Amino acid sequence: MSERATRAWVLAAALCALIVAFDQIAKAAVETNIAPGEDVDLPGPAGLTLSYNQGIAFGLAGGGGAGLILLGFAALALVGFVFSRDPSRPGIWVATGLVAGGAVGNLIDRVRAGRVTDYVDLPHWPPFNLADAAIVIGVVLLGAILLKEKDG
Repeated sequence: MSERATRAWVLAAALCALIVAFDQIAKAAVETNIAPGEDVDLPGPAGLTLSYNQGIAFGLAGGGGAGLILLGFAALALVGFVFSRDPSRPGIWVATGLVAGGAVGNLIDRVRAGRVTDYVDLPHWPPFNLADAAIVIGVVLLGAILLKEKDG
């Protein structure tokens, strides 16, 4: 493996670990300080609320269980495979670290409690968490990188 590829793996793993750590710290802080269903206003459009999600993103496929845990591991494997094909592509380590960190953060919740802790509350949008945001941003970035590669 080239030095550039090794560096990309290390950076992706470090970003993944950072996302997992911040996600789990934020979830613990919210669960400690906010009662389920309580709304906390923040400056601007966002607020905080504690809710639990047994489904996938935004409450879809509620009741998840073991199937969603397996789906999470499958998604991690797919992202790892895409990354491993050419880890030295510019920016792909960022996308991989974000998606993997978000997936691991939510998998920890599912394995530990059978549900995911959500807390970011935006108007007209279901509650979500840092892991969800990392996954969405990472998937969009990954898509852009792969599309650019296909076009270029």
